[in-house]
Amino acid sequence: MNLTSVRAFFFDMDGVLSVGKENPHYLGGREIVARIKSTGRQAYVLTNDSTHTRQELHQNLSNLGFSFVLEDILTSSYLTASYLKEKVRANVSFFLIGERGLRKELEGAGHNSTDTQPDVVVVGLDRKLTYEKLDSALQFLKNGALLIGSYGGSVYMSDHGPAMSAGPIIKALEYASDRRAIMIGKPSTHMFRLALNRAGVKASQAVMVGDQIETDLIGAHKVGLRTVLLLTGVETKETLKRSRIKPELILDNVDFLAKYI
Repeated sequence: MNLTSVRAFFFDMDGVLSVGKENPHYLGGREIVARIKSTGRQAYVLTNDSTHTRQELHQNLSNLGFSFVLEDILTSSYLTASYLKEKVRANVSFFLIGERGLRKELEGAGHNSTDTQPDVVVVGLDRKLTYEKLDSALQFLKNGALLIGSYGGSVYMSDHGPAMSAGPIIKALEYASDRRAIMIGKPSTHMFRLALNRAGVKASQAVMVGDQIETDLIGAHKVGLRTVLLLTGVETKETLKRSRIKPELILDNVDFLAKYI
């Protein structure tokens, strides 16, 4: 597989470049990213992380030695806030099931948090989820609020291995409300199209490098990106055998990309 013609590389973060949300540990990729940038090509982080702001993730990656600038960091939180501004209204009122990072990105884009009737219910990973939050969200949805999923993955790669993510929370609300969520993050095609627009390239000129078939590969395949799967995160050789979706390239670590770029 030759990736020398690829103009934009989209890297997932957890399970690819680092592992761990609060105290991320380095997995690989510093030299790969630097090499891509040195040849005039683009390298982005395309992550479903909804618990941190872009600024926080940029700082974490900088601490690990990566050469990304803030504009290279594309998160589900940031793109959800951008989507609402472009497709719904410049300033929407929202009820949040999620954590501080998602709230800050929404408010930073000019949207307003409310506990009365909101325009939208926005859902991300919420590690302090309560029945009260879920039931409040359900009542708002029944009264006409839109359901917005920042991303739909079932698990993410935590310090202790795969852990439950935002997808099951969104599924619970869809089931209770009989409404379908508008999904922004991976595996939704929205996130990949927004990323391609940001990079200014065609899907055939880009590659997604990730550790999950469900989020990183399925959405990328739908849009037409090339795909690389790493075995440093959620997937294993066994789970890959059971999957109908096959990546173009499988590597044990992101640093092994060196021979293909």
